[in-house]
Amino acid sequence: MTRPQMPNAYTPGAIRLDPQDDARIARRAALLGPAYRLFYEEPLHLVRGEGVWLYDRDGRAYLDTYNNVASVGHCHPRVVAAMAGQAATLATHTRYLHDGILDYAERLLALFPPALAHVMFTCTGSEANDLAIRIARAATGGTGIIVTDNAYHGVTLVTAEASMSLGPAVAPGPTVFPVPAPSATNYPDGIASGFAAAVTAACNRMQAQGIKPCALIVDTVFSSDGVLPDPAGFLAPAASAIRAAGGLFIADEVQPGFGRTGSHMWGFDRHGLIPDMVSLGKPMGNGYPMAGLVLQPQIIEAFGTKARYFNTFGGNAVAAAVGLAVLDVVRDEGLMENAATVGTAFAAGLRDLATRHETLGETRAAGLFLGTDILTGGQPDATRAGRIVNALRQNGILISATGPQGHILKIRPPLPFSLANADQFLTTLDRVLTRP
Repeated sequence: MTRPQMPNAYTPGAIRLDPQDDARIARRAALLGPAYRLFYEEPLHLVRGEGVWLYDRDGRAYLDTYNNVASVGHCHPRVVAAMAGQAATLATHTRYLHDGILDYAERLLALFPPALAHVMFTCTGSEANDLAIRIARAATGGTGIIVTDNAYHGVTLVTAEASMSLGPAVAPGPTVFPVPAPSATNYPDGIASGFAAAVTAACNRMQAQGIKPCALIVDTVFSSDGVLPDPAGFLAPAASAIRAAGGLFIADEVQPGFGRTGSHMWGFDRHGLIPDMVSLGKPMGNGYPMAGLVLQPQIIEAFGTKARYFNTFGGNAVAAAVGLAVLDVVRDEGLMENAATVGTAFAAGLRDLATRHETLGETRAAGLFLGTDILTGGQPDATRAGRIVNALRQNGILISATGPQGHILKIRPPLPFSLANADQFLTTLDRVLTRP
């Protein structure tokens, strides 16, 4: 299966650039090699960020509706102060006693159901998912992994082989069994029952090949599959299905976690279930490389008795200080509640625009995580989505596209995003869509 190039990607020679940018792009290619990509037909040269804004070298401000990594806002002063203060005092790893990592672990675990009582620290979500799969294999004795058919779970060898969105040159690995994403199109007779049946069928296919099930891992808003958060509760039967086959359920919260869905701190909470393991990343450190794996204690027993775990930078003292500051900001500034309020209004605004622009299809949303289909004649249109993404960039709005066909606008701004910011986005999108 050939995956489409992201429709907002820069294509060399596609447009005329400033000569300085031409030289900079050539220098980048010479130094970094051919595997990297740039966003937008006209790449951005950003030099500064603040709150929900990014600024280019000419001082032009861009409204950021894409970068969920800076979850509490770009360069939040409390996070920056915590980072700098700890870096100026002590920066070392978890093989020495230090209260910072223990204080952070207690604060973090208090946000989870009591059954999820251990946390292990990494630097990236890819590492967290890789560690989850290693632990799941030790706990179950199985190797078979179930993912959705346009999933993204990371860039390590194991997680890349389980990331169908990276394309057939990488995924799926020999023990990876993809299933259709949980949408009404794929499961017209019921998303919950249909998705659970697909998990069971994948387990049966594994066992027919002599492979024992290990885990079902899903991003709990199915971002790369097109943002598929609803109906709330549909994931519970799928989690039961993998457990019935002897496997574990891993909730990948790298993107939906830390209050983004508005109604809950974690995406899995919307589905009324308790995962065996939960992977965290990106927004955990607001841009500082910080990630982790929260898990039920009995899951780690087999792995912990046979292997040591150590990560030089995972859980270092600076990361702990940053993580605590992020949790403080989320709480003190009411960012989860803001995600609920602004996300609801934002989704309503997109649906209202769709009544006036046939280009806009369905909007699916959970808090400040939204996906809107771009259509032509009622059919997915990745080319048009790419034009919209680039037109918004020209009008000072940063966004991307997602989904197996690349036709879905992906909207996930920093959590301080306001009603005024949402109105600016909607007004600009209306103007872009009105132009011939």
